[in-house]
Amino acid sequence: MRGSVKLLLMVAAVVVVALGLWFLTPRGGDTATSAHAQDGSPSAADAGPAQNGTSGEGMGAQGGTQAQGGTQAQGGTQAKSRANQHEPNQQKPVPVFAAAAEASNVPIVVRGIGSVAAFNSVAVKSRVDGNIVGVAFNEGQFVHAGDLLIQLDPRPYQAQLAQTVATEAKDAANLANARLDLARYAALLPQQLAVTRQQYDTQRALVAQLEAQVKTDQAQVDTAKLNLEYASIRSPIDGVTGLRLVDIGNLVQAGAGTSLVVVTQIKPIGLIFTVPERNLTDIREQMARHPLPVLAFNGDDNKQVASGNLSVISNQVDQSTGTITLKAVFPNQDATLWPGEFVNAHLVLEVVENGVTVPAAAVQMGPSGSFVYAIKPDATVEPRPVTVTQVEADAALIGKGLKAGDKVVVSGQADLAPGFKVAVQQGAPGQMNAQEPEIGPEGVGSTGINTAAAGAGGINPR
Repeated sequence: MRGSVKLLLMVAAVVVVALGLWFLTPRGGDTATSAHAQDGSPSAADAGPAQNGTSGEGMGAQGGTQAQGGTQAQGGTQAKSRANQHEPNQQKPVPVFAAAAEASNVPIVVRGIGSVAAFNSVAVKSRVDGNIVGVAFNEGQFVHAGDLLIQLDPRPYQAQLAQTVATEAKDAANLANARLDLARYAALLPQQLAVTRQQYDTQRALVAQLEAQVKTDQAQVDTAKLNLEYASIRSPIDGVTGLRLVDIGNLVQAGAGTSLVVVTQIKPIGLIFTVPERNLTDIREQMARHPLPVLAFNGDDNKQVASGNLSVISNQVDQSTGTITLKAVFPNQDATLWPGEFVNAHLVLEVVENGVTVPAAAVQMGPSGSFVYAIKPDATVEPRPVTVTQVEADAALIGKGLKAGDKVVVSGQADLAPGFKVAVQQGAPGQMNAQEPEIGPEGVGSTGINTAAAGAGGINPR
């Protein structure tokens, strides 16, 4: 009875050892065979029959040897695989495009969107009543201040002027006669022969009355002259005429509110635009030091069309949008800017001398912030943290982390990890697709490194 129990225990031990070896042995047939061959232990299939006739002590020793050998074989295979992944220098270089960091004078720019506003705009109206007898301008014509625009019928005002001039002349003659009489009365008054004191005082009052009348007549003459002048409607400013709103023969009335034409001044011209309120402090500080240039770009923001200077900062921030309104003035001598046009405004705060710039595509974001893949002399790459001051026109201004002449990867970063060798390609980055290696089985590229190992260095290229 005891022998049967002992035999059953031995068989159970053999089964446990065989199952342990099966779980510890790699699944690939070649890998398992290689592991057993390297260890010198028999496979689980061969061990079963041979071990049935052995003692319990022998079976236990043999099982322990097999388990230890299987574990060592698997551990060696995994360590070898990890070693291969962390030895990129032995792999085929990764094709990338690169560029050298450059030093130049870089403007610090604040961008905004705005609209062009006429420096002055006048709706021309008539100040006297009359019929239009002539239009002296063409629509869209550039006119100067004082140029004739519209002529009203001047004859009523010419007649009124003639009448007031005649009235003034009559009253002036009466005044002259009254002054002569006053002189005679003044000579006779001391003798008290023919003139009394009352007569003298009355004559002196008449002279004063006629003097006032002559002044009134002169004012009426001036008014008549002014009305006659108003019959010729002239441009009040230099500018461009708009569409004609009245035609010849129409009757216009003073104070009716009807505009005859709108004249818009475009030389100089203004630009009203907004920028984020976070830039307000920098703008005020720089404006106190020197005039701030403003560059106007077209709607696509790829071509400069005019340049001017910042003139006004609004006295309050728009809380609903979190922006501040600014106004710039442009000479606009070539009439490039037009009232109402939408443009992109680039406000230049300052110019950084010998600033280091790289293509914006070179800058990547990682867990610790911005970085670039710098190419070392041995053609390997290292992630280098950088501080980006601004990105303007596809160029990143680097505050810290690079110096002029350093080479950085601008395309192909997704296939890189620290220490990888690279092969710098010639041409434009857009040609990379034609030169990328084919993807082999199990997602392994021509470099022999599985894409899952790209993050093994602890730097996330994203």
